[in-house]
Amino acid sequence: MPPRSSTKTAPSSGAPSGAPAAAPPPVPPARRFPLPAVDAATAAAELVTVRDFLRHAVSRFRSAGLVYGHGTTTAYDEAAFLVLETLQLPIDQLDPYLDAKLTPAERRLVAEIVEARVTTRKPAPYLTGRAYIQGVPFHVDERVIVPRSYIGELLFSDLFGGDGFTLVEDPTEVGRVLDLCTGSGCLAILAAGIFPDAMVDAVDLSPEALEVARINVAEAGLEDRVSLIQGDLFKPLKGRRYDVILTNPPYVSAEAMAELPPEYRHEPQMALGSGEDGLDIVRRILAEAHKHLTEEGGLLCEIGTGRAILEAEYPDTEFTWLETAESFGEVFWLTREQLDDL
Repeated sequence: MPPRSSTKTAPSSGAPSGAPAAAPPPVPPARRFPLPAVDAATAAAELVTVRDFLRHAVSRFRSAGLVYGHGTTTAYDEAAFLVLETLQLPIDQLDPYLDAKLTPAERRLVAEIVEARVTTRKPAPYLTGRAYIQGVPFHVDERVIVPRSYIGELLFSDLFGGDGFTLVEDPTEVGRVLDLCTGSGCLAILAAGIFPDAMVDAVDLSPEALEVARINVAEAGLEDRVSLIQGDLFKPLKGRRYDVILTNPPYVSAEAMAELPPEYRHEPQMALGSGEDGLDIVRRILAEAHKHLTEEGGLLCEIGTGRAILEAEYPDTEFTWLETAESFGEVFWLTREQLDDL
């Protein structure tokens, strides 16, 4: 999933709502006045307030030239998320706590996790064990990619049960939903909330990813509605049909995979790459989805930056390209009828 923000932190720029296309270039390190190295023990001894640690983290992140995109897009947003989440404070409320003094134990904890972000180059959600989509928390670790799909934002939009143009006019009429390449299970869980009467199947090839999804399904109390299935795309589904299929499959090209920054190399590579142009798995989904949709069903699929490739390969297909706060043309909707004609 492409680099983007999926956490709503209190910071400045307003981070919106995951295989990455090309990661954004890192912010050039501040070289004019090089910062002296400050280890975690020194930071814990000398810094006192949330504001102190926020400033310290921003400086360390910028100096180290870190790359973002796993829930935040700037050093400031990353620092705010890491400090607030580590202190178990609401990630959308920074101002009330800026001048709060931390206990010695809290100072050590925050100083160590800030330093770990720099030295390991692990995405912040792997260090905290938690990521957010549309404000909903999910457990994450290195068995799954950090959830950051644009589909999460779309599910909460008027496209599902809103006024005007909709993909699904009445979400209560949806009886079965499929989430392909579920990873942490986040989209399946969100879908269970958007479609309150639906049973949801969540499929992933990785048994390890499904272990993480199982944690999230249990935490959401949805074991009776979300079924986790191990297998290769549609193969384990044995002719089941769905009203809605959601999928955020791997879609990183071979060239982009070769150039991934360190942060993205901590993620499971099988969940990122998909052939030379990144669309091998998307093509398989397009070829088979119609067999697993009800007559009025549809497919919502995220593909990153491959729009031009798909439109060239399927010139007679009118993809419905959808817009989010930070994207346009990276997620499409096709109906069962359109998929029949591919």
